[in-house]
Amino acid sequence: MKHGKKYAEAVKLVDRTVQYDTAEAIALVKKTATAKFDETVEAHIKTGCDGRHAEQQIRGAVVLPNGTGKSVKVLVFAKGEKLSEAEAAGADYVGGEELIPRIQNEGWLDFDVVVATPDMMGVVGRLGKVLGPKGLMPNPKAGTVTMDVTKAVNDIKAGKIEYRLDKANIIHVPVGKVSFDEAKLQENFDALMEAIVKAKPSALKGQYLKSITLATTMGPGVRVSTAKY
Repeated sequence: MKHGKKYAEAVKLVDRTVQYDTAEAIALVKKTATAKFDETVEAHIKTGCDGRHAEQQIRGAVVLPNGTGKSVKVLVFAKGEKLSEAEAAGADYVGGEELIPRIQNEGWLDFDVVVATPDMMGVVGRLGKVLGPKGLMPNPKAGTVTMDVTKAVNDIKAGKIEYRLDKANIIHVPVGKVSFDEAKLQENFDALMEAIVKAKPSALKGQYLKSITLATTMGPGVRVSTAKY
């Protein structure tokens, strides 16, 4: 992948051999953002887990105190009075079985998060092949399978993000936008790290956090010291 001049200049500002403390890393990440749009600041956390073992899997969710800077579209699968409750909470799309063919056959995926009440999971389960690979399948651990649809929608709209291991045992999550001031990014990052430290599997022997890197959408990675975690 060929990078442009701006990226090359940004790379020079980062010492790849250094693990920066969080405040320095955030300042650097903001400085190295050169795109014309408001880039997302992402955290990439490499763990010592082996996700092939169920007891070393990590999956959960955390509400970032300052949100993600992105407006999130929420789809809620529910029935009865829970439909109007979801609408009142501000869900973008609300429905039941009638939405299945729209997603399955027409490829409709104009939403970022799916919430379902437990009694709808039999229906939603039929979408596993479509929603699963895109990370959109509702999950109790992420708080997206729940009867409390009001809380679920409110949390998501307030900046709740889901974290999970990928195939390489790395967690990739947004922590805000470049336009956020450093204090807001720091608060979001601290909330994320607190949740991930708490999520350490008890079955894990050895080092949990192998490396933490912060980067913007188009910018170079900045390594963060894992010592404090």
